[in-house]
Amino acid sequence: MADAATHAGDGHEDDRSFFTRWFMSTNHKDIGILYLITSGLLGFISVAFTVYMRLELMEPGVQYMYMASELSPERLQQVFAEFFAENGALLGEATRTQLEFLQGSLASMAPNSEGLIVIDGGMRSDVVEITSSLAAQSAGAERSAILGLQSEIGGSPNGHIWNVMITGHGILMMFFVVIPALFGGFGNYFMPLMIGAPDMAFPRLNNLSYWLFVAGSSLALASVVSPGGNGQLGSGIGWVLYAPLSTSEGGFSTDLAIFAVHVSGASSILGAINIITTFLNMRAPGMTLFKVPLFAWSILVTAVLILLALPVLAGAITMLLTDRNFGTAFFQAEYGGDPVLYQHLLWFFGHPEVYIVILPAFGIVSHVVATFSKKPIFGYMPMVWAMIAIGALGFVVWAHHMYTVGMSLSQQSYFMLATMVIAVPTGVKIFSWIATMWGGSVEFKTPMLWAFGFIFLFTVGGVTGIVLSQAAVDRAYHDTYYVVAHFHYVMSLGAVFGIFAGIYYWFTKMTGREYSELGGKIHFWSMFIGANITFFPQHFLGRQGMPRRYIDYPEQFALWNYVSSIGAFISFASFLFFLGVMAHGLLYGRRVTEPKYWGEGTDPTLEWTLPNPPPEHTFEQLPTRDMWDESLKGGAGHH
Repeated sequence: MADAATHAGDGHEDDRSFFTRWFMSTNHKDIGILYLITSGLLGFISVAFTVYMRLELMEPGVQYMYMASELSPERLQQVFAEFFAENGALLGEATRTQLEFLQGSLASMAPNSEGLIVIDGGMRSDVVEITSSLAAQSAGAERSAILGLQSEIGGSPNGHIWNVMITGHGILMMFFVVIPALFGGFGNYFMPLMIGAPDMAFPRLNNLSYWLFVAGSSLALASVVSPGGNGQLGSGIGWVLYAPLSTSEGGFSTDLAIFAVHVSGASSILGAINIITTFLNMRAPGMTLFKVPLFAWSILVTAVLILLALPVLAGAITMLLTDRNFGTAFFQAEYGGDPVLYQHLLWFFGHPEVYIVILPAFGIVSHVVATFSKKPIFGYMPMVWAMIAIGALGFVVWAHHMYTVGMSLSQQSYFMLATMVIAVPTGVKIFSWIATMWGGSVEFKTPMLWAFGFIFLFTVGGVTGIVLSQAAVDRAYHDTYYVVAHFHYVMSLGAVFGIFAGIYYWFTKMTGREYSELGGKIHFWSMFIGANITFFPQHFLGRQGMPRRYIDYPEQFALWNYVSSIGAFISFASFLFFLGVMAHGLLYGRRVTEPKYWGEGTDPTLEWTLPNPPPEHTFEQLPTRDMWDESLKGGAGHH
């Protein structure tokens, strides 16, 4: 327990210079804000990658990622001559006229220094627009012939760019957006406040952890624009870094991507050590383990998972690096290695990673639901033990990602049963949130809407997870869009909705300003509608058999891909609107002086006893249980 008084918080203005505060800071609140801002910027980049990918998949045969076509004038003339000779009888007069006009436009282009006509940029757009329009008005053999001509003169899809987008999006979201925002951002800012600690146990280590995160994210971004495979830029191996592709991909962009994950892991491990030490040794007098708020518990369990799981990933990707650069053969089958070993090591980290991402969101939602139901959380002790159980079970179910690699029937049976068991503690949490709302005076403020959205999305993702836990079913759905939909409902949408719930819940506490309640609600509904339009149709695509990671697809999958892309554009627009809501709140929002912004029903945690925003040195003296009982009298209840 903490046994030393904090520095006095005299309430004066912060007199640190900008550089000292934001570059050299050892204050847990400033570092938490830095994590949130940086992860938000990286999230914007990652979501932009997603929008580009959904634009690519919006319609079959219409490519925005392509390799430019280079034809000699003679070859260009030959292509059109052969096309008209073979298909002239199929073409209508108007179609033939437009194609002849297109031929003349291309033939009038000046060749480059090598004597080739390069069909790129605006001219390629014209080719695609004209031929796609003609194909849409045609059918049968005529349509196929026109699309074949488009492929011949308009260039071919560039699958490498597609794979680079997938790799960049996955690595950024998994390692540099969601975990840093929830664990590094909210965890750094609010966990010490909730337990009454003056700061983190190792403040300088906290600063180092953040700057390692910045270094890792810089490497990840650099990997997108560095020389890679196929003589192009970027690493296209996917965020899971599967061997043997990751051991054979050329260029050093893949090495940068692997090293980025390494540095991110080092940052998270240092942060986890700091969190665990702070939680166990620096709680205020009278705050025993089972009086600690649920969010602080969620951060502790997450830190333990990080400390146990990330070193395994670090070992696996170190072996990848040595396979690539030093002649080892851990994962190269042709030299006696085993690619499946890499999958075991990756997913031994990868499934606890799911709970590393989602547990802090559980903690946030628990406090939001209690506050806006005007009731203490239902079943505090079961909620704590459910988080501990989820963390423990997360380490014994990893191979449900690997049903198709040739495991024995007994192994598959074990992982099926173990995976289904995880639904029990997860169900406890869903039940407790609903029971908290039952009979409460529920108020639908913006944070509560995000909590509702989280519960809905996570429940949908959990149900589809039970479906995928069945080995026989998973064989049909493995690597289809059904898995993409499940994964995003749990990890992406669940975690992101938890982040937004936390931002709106604690915005006034962190900034001392009030955001627009109407703006927050518009943001929620646009994001909720857009996210469901994006990902729910992907269940149908997966059931129809559409594989993931493909740059194009047959027309049978066109409808739901079109709908999914529209949803992605709506979601991106809602994210831009969110930035506007935040900017308006910071610049023009009403100054908030009352500590308990949400009123007397606020869930009684210690941050609500502090000014908005809390001073540099948080407490004048260490709080005791009697002090916070008195200061929060009339709150939602005590744990």
